[in-house]
Amino acid sequence: MKTDIPQPIRLEDYRPTPYLIDTVELDFRLDPETTQVFSRLALRPNPASSEANAPLILDGEKLSLVSVKIDGEPLAEGQYRVEAQSLTIGHVPQHPFTLEIETHCNPSANTELSGLYVSGGIFCTQCEAEGFRRITYFYDRPDVMARYTVRIEADQALYPVLLSNGNPRQQSAIGGTCRHFAVWEDPFPKPSYLFALVAGDLGSVHDGITTCSGRPVSLGIYVQKGKEDRCQWAMEAVKASMRWDEERFGREYDLDVFNIVAVPDFNMGAMENKGLNVFNDKYILALPGTATDQDYVNIEAIIAHEYFHNWTGNRITCRDWFQLCLKEGLTVFRDQEFTSDMRSRAVKRITDVKTLRARQFPEDGGPLAHPPRPSAYIEINNFYTPTVYEKGAEICRMMQTLIGPDAFRSAMDLYFERHDGEAATVEDLVSCMADASGRDLSQFFRWYTQAGTPQVVAEGVYDASRKQYTLTLEQRTPPTPGEEEKQPLHIPLGIGLVAQDGEDIPLDLEGLGRLNAPVIELTGRRQSFRFNNVRQRPALSLNRGFTAPIRLESNLAAADQLFLMGHDNDSFNRWEAGQGLGRALMIAACRGPLPEDSLAAYARALRQILEDPAADDAFKALMLGLPSESEIAAAIGSNVDTDAVHAARDGVRARLGKLLADTLSGIWQRTSEPGPYRPDPASTARRALRHASLSLMMLADPDQGTAWAMAELTAPHSMSAEIGALSALVQIERPEREDALDSFHDRHSGEHLLIDKWLLLNAQCIGPEAPLRIERLTRHPDFRWSTPNKVYALFAGFTAGNVPGFNAADGSGYRVVADAILRLDAVNPQVAARIATGFRSCKVLNSIRKSAAEAELNRILAEPSLSRDVFEIVSKIARV
Repeated sequence: MKTDIPQPIRLEDYRPTPYLIDTVELDFRLDPETTQVFSRLALRPNPASSEANAPLILDGEKLSLVSVKIDGEPLAEGQYRVEAQSLTIGHVPQHPFTLEIETHCNPSANTELSGLYVSGGIFCTQCEAEGFRRITYFYDRPDVMARYTVRIEADQALYPVLLSNGNPRQQSAIGGTCRHFAVWEDPFPKPSYLFALVAGDLGSVHDGITTCSGRPVSLGIYVQKGKEDRCQWAMEAVKASMRWDEERFGREYDLDVFNIVAVPDFNMGAMENKGLNVFNDKYILALPGTATDQDYVNIEAIIAHEYFHNWTGNRITCRDWFQLCLKEGLTVFRDQEFTSDMRSRAVKRITDVKTLRARQFPEDGGPLAHPPRPSAYIEINNFYTPTVYEKGAEICRMMQTLIGPDAFRSAMDLYFERHDGEAATVEDLVSCMADASGRDLSQFFRWYTQAGTPQVVAEGVYDASRKQYTLTLEQRTPPTPGEEEKQPLHIPLGIGLVAQDGEDIPLDLEGLGRLNAPVIELTGRRQSFRFNNVRQRPALSLNRGFTAPIRLESNLAAADQLFLMGHDNDSFNRWEAGQGLGRALMIAACRGPLPEDSLAAYARALRQILEDPAADDAFKALMLGLPSESEIAAAIGSNVDTDAVHAARDGVRARLGKLLADTLSGIWQRTSEPGPYRPDPASTARRALRHASLSLMMLADPDQGTAWAMAELTAPHSMSAEIGALSALVQIERPEREDALDSFHDRHSGEHLLIDKWLLLNAQCIGPEAPLRIERLTRHPDFRWSTPNKVYALFAGFTAGNVPGFNAADGSGYRVVADAILRLDAVNPQVAARIATGFRSCKVLNSIRKSAAEAELNRILAEPSLSRDVFEIVSKIARV
């Protein structure tokens, strides 16, 4: 049992550092086992600190200290103290001084991939959130911003490419040796978490762009040699992101070069280091035969996200890690807007909400719930969460809804003007929104500080004699851990009153008159809105465009939902009506036989959409994607039998597929590939509809579905075709499934990213031996515990993508995942903690499953050497 219980770090305890660091000079002598790091820091007392004559306490972990000097004078051992996580110098000058430190570190032994490590023979860094302290002693916190000059020295034959932040200043061989060096200078102050260094024998592709002011910028993408031909899509995404940020937000790139490096071993998706983004290579490399449509979309979006951080994260960073949603939520909002402009805005909105509901809503409703701006944490790596990212983006979107797009742009301009070069807070951003718009956003700010997903209950009543429609709304946020009492939130709600002809009725709100924008604002616990001059009973279309991240309940009849599904002018609410009906059908199927007429009516409404030539194929594909098993389990809320949920969902989908068989067959015929693969939105949409139809047919008529899938796999046109067919096959237990998976592995055994897809597909295979399959795959020669992508593919794919397998009644699914967490914790606690979040929804399960999950959680907690990362996650879940 872990006895040294980690203590939380609290927002209320924030204090500025006693000293500031103005400049940082780093000199690296790279060696895989013993890298020498020489740092030279220019420090001075911080006038904002109340700690006079304070000791200098710098962060540091897993370092070998060689020497310390102040103003050129070596310090004796008694003048400083080294502990496991710090270097303390008791007395330092109370005027500007220079601190020189020499340390050694072992990059090849760094399995946590935090700090300086080696990946596939490439030196690489990951310093967010607290990795820089594994490179040298430093104030490793985001509010300490300094200008960096970096010299890198290494063996020239082994590491011909030497990269760091900023602009290149010098590169040369070192006479009489086999080594060479490069010098990089970053003219902009940055925190230590944005430091980056890469050295290796890398291939590269290069391009350039001219900024809006006419300044040329050199672009480079560096990858493992032989992968250069897979970088073109990524390069085009870089250029598109740069142009979009200039046009949409007036933000011009500020360095002479912008470089990206892609590596196979990386804990995250990518990292926005100033001028040198480091990427997980799955988000860079793409060819039609190796990447799916979704890969192309993800590459475009993640490159945009990391590039947009140049202003919302780098030029303006966060004061402390409690403000993480300031940079991440705002930048997710920006990348969502980018993708909406590049592709279909309606489809993008729906896919974002699907992601929010799949990832963030369960977090907000479970033991890991926390506000977007938390007040305490044990391990900051555990707070790179859907709440910080996706909910943080929704908060920014709500502010734009409340103040309008023009005022939002003015507010962003004001934010850049006020805080460029600073470490800011969430309050700073919201103040700019309020000042630019004249709106009082004090109540709205609760979205940042209050956990949980609000539940809004809507009841509409039509008075035909007065031609009035009265809408009464009530809001309630359920209790979350440590926060029983909730305050009412300021909730913007898009609204439409849809007439029988499908047109919107003008909104004449009593007390305000005709609304300029179709949005109402709920601020109290209960409010009524009366609309006049409503000529006929309308169908209520509320929370259009998902203007607020809420759970909405209403007194809409099924007939009204079917009507909205076919006629609402708001694409999101057309989809939402279909989701609501589908969810109700599946929950009813969990409880007993489903009436044929209700399913038939739903199928007719779906058919009308599928056969509408004006409807987007991507939208049609989304309409066929019914609510997930996890969403149904959350809607049931307690005593959930996951086997029953799985059977009910598959049963409804199979019956729908039978009712739509002719339409699905027609879609399959018309969506065959007409020519060379193209990742454009129209082609991507066509393939999405094709494979959504195949997925439904696989359950409705397994023989026909299998025939389609095997035909697709016999001569695959692209990786999208292969994965689309295999994703349908993993839903059923047939010999063809195993044959197809084996063939996929044999065809692509030399492609590490495709092996990741193979692991993921295996993790999602339905069947009673699913946990045993996972355990066997951990012994497969292509699985590596040290590679995060492979761990995520297998174990996150299992916990999130195989509900009946993970929640097997005998507890075998929980046991295989708990075994993995304990093994991973000794190698990479950050990855282990992320896998542990798969247990977060066990509280809604029936007693048999809940007891089995709790036993495994307690087994994890009994490990004496458990990391802070895993302890924080598992202890929170186990307390529920």
